[in-house]
Amino acid sequence: MGEKKNERSPRGALLGAMFLMATSAIGPGFITQTTLFTAQLGAAFAFAILVSVLVDIALQLNVWRVIGVSGLRAQELGNRVAPGLGHLIGLIVALGGLVFNVGNVAGAGLGLDALLGLPPEWGGALSAAIAVGIFLSRRAGVAMDRVVVALGFLMIVMTGYVAIVSGPPVGQALRNAVLPEAIDFLAITTLVGGTVGGYITYAGAHRLVDAGVRGAANVGAIARASIVGVMVTGIMRVLLFLAVLGVVAAGVSLSPVNPTASAFQSVAGEVGLRMFGLVLWAAALTSVIGASYTSVSFVASLRPGLEQRRNALVIGFIVVSALVFLLAGAAPVPLLIFAGAFNGLILPVGVGGMLWVALRRADLMGGYRYPRGLAALGVAGWLLTIYLGWRSLGSLAKLFS
Repeated sequence: MGEKKNERSPRGALLGAMFLMATSAIGPGFITQTTLFTAQLGAAFAFAILVSVLVDIALQLNVWRVIGVSGLRAQELGNRVAPGLGHLIGLIVALGGLVFNVGNVAGAGLGLDALLGLPPEWGGALSAAIAVGIFLSRRAGVAMDRVVVALGFLMIVMTGYVAIVSGPPVGQALRNAVLPEAIDFLAITTLVGGTVGGYITYAGAHRLVDAGVRGAANVGAIARASIVGVMVTGIMRVLLFLAVLGVVAAGVSLSPVNPTASAFQSVAGEVGLRMFGLVLWAAALTSVIGASYTSVSFVASLRPGLEQRRNALVIGFIVVSALVFLLAGAAPVPLLIFAGAFNGLILPVGVGGMLWVALRRADLMGGYRYPRGLAALGVAGWLLTIYLGWRSLGSLAKLFS
């Protein structure tokens, strides 16, 4: 999906990249994970959210800057660092993106079920068709940017309303953000993996490269976009956390079948259920778009001729995801939790390659002098992801035992 230089302003491309990354992270898995961990940990979950946002900022600042300044996608950089590394990263990310996308299509179906009473299979197929329609557009890049920005704002407004009405104990949450009553390493790893793991890490940065916003001259704008993208995701996470916390603190037992829907319904009745459907559908549709676009961006540049057929590949990716959903049905809740945690476990591989470019391969960045303090922040975040992944392995095994 190459962009013509006059098709979109740099400001519009930056806004689209921010929301592509943010809405890619805010999918059905994101909503399920946040709800379940809030029900389990209560106000103590605030600490996991705070840590995940700080780690996300440290990693995204570096990943976006390395990709943006070099003008090369992650897999292209990986192959320059070590032969075959980019292919490995591309394969892992694309396969992970496909697994997530099946869950995204399923989530879109469940969203339209709650919103309109449409059977989930029909809702998933309809949502996939809408996503395909976006990429059939002659100006697919512009259409994608506008859709993810509009739906991103819609999700935040709807969830913010429920968060206010549910009346959560905000003071208790703030206290636990810095002095937690409990620390759950699986929760932190899952949040990090679900926010910047897998394809999500590269969604916004690859979008900027495709839109032509690259090079050292744009480094300030790239840095700001990476932070805002993470903060948009963080705001949505906090609002959803507070909405569910208010319900849990009131003593309401959430439904194990659809915990988030029961939380919204307990706050606003039938209207709340419809609002949940709208939020879930918007989250799922934007994630279908982000997962498909970014996953294909990893494979399109690895073989000559694929780049010119990228839109067709994205459409094929969406169709395959929808077919798998229709044949296999909705992904169970434990699988969505596992997917986020697994993304957190593989996160250090790709980020490690980006940091190596920042510290050792200035030639790939046009001689750009990389800020040592920023690199050190990235290395600290990278080491923390390795530690968190190691600590969460035991909890992850128990999840399926």
